[in-house]
Amino acid sequence: MHLDERIEWQGREIACGRWGEGPAVVFCHGTPFSSVLWRPFADALSRDYTVHLWDMPGYGQSSKHAGQPVDFGVQAEAFAAVLDHWGLQRPHVIAHDFGGAVSIRAHTVGGRDFASLMLVDVVAIPPSGSPFFRFVQSNPGLLDQLPDYIHQAIVRTYIENASLRGLSTQAVDELATPWTGEEGQPAFYRQIVDYDERYLEENEKRLPDVTIPVRIVWAAQDTWIPVERAERLQSLIPTATLHIVPDSSHLVHHDAPVALMDQLRDWLDSRAG
Repeated sequence: MHLDERIEWQGREIACGRWGEGPAVVFCHGTPFSSVLWRPFADALSRDYTVHLWDMPGYGQSSKHAGQPVDFGVQAEAFAAVLDHWGLQRPHVIAHDFGGAVSIRAHTVGGRDFASLMLVDVVAIPPSGSPFFRFVQSNPGLLDQLPDYIHQAIVRTYIENASLRGLSTQAVDELATPWTGEEGQPAFYRQIVDYDERYLEENEKRLPDVTIPVRIVWAAQDTWIPVERAERLQSLIPTATLHIVPDSSHLVHHDAPVALMDQLRDWLDSRAG
């Protein structure tokens, strides 16, 4: 599945694509990932659904221009623009990591309606951020200057740390490659510098007003966002149900792909008929 569409939006280029036929399903990735993470699941579901993938501005195959913010607010506006491009009114939305914060903001602040929302190990409410995030934010521009081989080691180790079972070399290559080179390296640290938790605080205040069907899926051993955050998130959303996936961490897509696929299929089939 190749992202063969391009959207020009506010001086940026957003890479996206759609396949299949049936009810609309849109996948949202997080950081430091891209739509590649959802590709195998979208491919399997495309037999029964029209699946939609996109790389957020500053990520994956989308443009990574210096001086253009990539915070949650911008990404929620970009998501709305992508939905308009596709002509989608009430899609089913599947979100991972900060794709959760983006989709929630697009719904609660941007007024975009969804048929349903699945949140998979998401960044959605405070607190968030790691010691690495705090170091980068305290030293903007510093790590941009690292030699390429050191930067690549940082990115690859960071990504590998999100899996409990370990990732193949090919999987790490696919996720890390967009963050390399003259354009990718500064973009990697830029998206961390732009990370702003005030959007999560706004999300938290609005979650009790959510009325669409919501399923929360969480890895039992997520070392990036502990499972206790999932329980708190469920308590804030009146319509939410929660499923815990055993023997998996933040990249549940690789640690427990069959269990995640079962959740996706069960949720979508029950909601889309």
